[in-house]
Amino acid sequence: MNIIVLVKQVPDTTEVKLDPKTGSLLREGVKSVMNPDDRHAFEAAIRLKESHGGKVIALSMGPTQAVDVISEALGMGADQGILLSDRAFAGADSYATSYTLGKAIAKIGEFDLIICGRQAIDGDTAQIGPQVAEYLKIPQVTCVFAIDEVEAGAVVVRKRVEDGFERVQASLPALVTVLGEMSPRYPRVSGLIEACSERAPIEVWNGADIGIKTREVGWEGSLTHVMKTFAPKAKRQGEMLEGDTRTAARALIGKLAENLLIPHKEVSDECLG
Repeated sequence: MNIIVLVKQVPDTTEVKLDPKTGSLLREGVKSVMNPDDRHAFEAAIRLKESHGGKVIALSMGPTQAVDVISEALGMGADQGILLSDRAFAGADSYATSYTLGKAIAKIGEFDLIICGRQAIDGDTAQIGPQVAEYLKIPQVTCVFAIDEVEAGAVVVRKRVEDGFERVQASLPALVTVLGEMSPRYPRVSGLIEACSERAPIEVWNGADIGIKTREVGWEGSLTHVMKTFAPKAKRQGEMLEGDTRTAARALIGKLAENLLIPHKEVSDECLG
C-alpha cells in the first residue's frame, strides 16, 4: 500500500509575535516545528504500513529548512521524503499551494491513499486537503479519527461530526484528513541519524521538476492575498452586583435576560432557594 502524507513546517505558536507596525508575523528567531495534526497523519500512515505493507512518502512544500520536518518524518518511519522548494512558491495561498502539491503528487505517480492533518496551526484554513483531493479528482473524507479497514479497493474510516461520528467508506485512491487523536510515536534516534546523512532518501523538487509555470504558483498564482495580519485587542467589561445572595442572584438573572441570554420571565423567591 502506497501512502503519501502531506506535512508542513510551521512556527511554534507559543513563540509567535506580530510586528506592531506592519502586522506581519515575526519569524526570525522563532522555532519551527512539524504541524501537530500532521504528526497524527504520519501515525495513521505508519500503522497502515505496518499492517498492510507498502511505503510512506512524506511530501512538503516550503523553504530549504523545511527539510527538517521531512527528516522527522523519516525518523517516524516514512520511507521517502520530497520537499517542494522554489522561490516562485513564496506567498502562495491555499489554492496555489494545493495546485503545487497536486502537481507533485501527479509526478509521484500511483498511490493508494493521501493522509494529511485537518489543518495547519499557522493558517487554520483546513482547505489544503480538500483542495488537493479536488485537483486530483479523488474521494475525500475529512475530520477522521480512526481508519478501520483498507481492503477490496476501499477504505473505511470514522469521522467526527457534531453529535458523534459517522462510519464512511471511500473507494481508493482517496484522501483523508485526520484529527489529533492518533497518539503519534516519537521518531527513532537511528532514523533521525539516517535522515541527516548523505544517503537519506530525500529529494528536493522545484517548479520545473513538476512542470509548472511561475504565473501558476506562489503570490502570482494565488486567488487571495493577505493584506494585513493583526492581533485583536481584547476589551472586557465587568460589573459588580452588590447585596445579599438573593438580591445579587435576582440582579444577575435580570442582566442575562436584558442581553437575551436567557428567557425573560419573573423569578420567584422559591426559585432562588
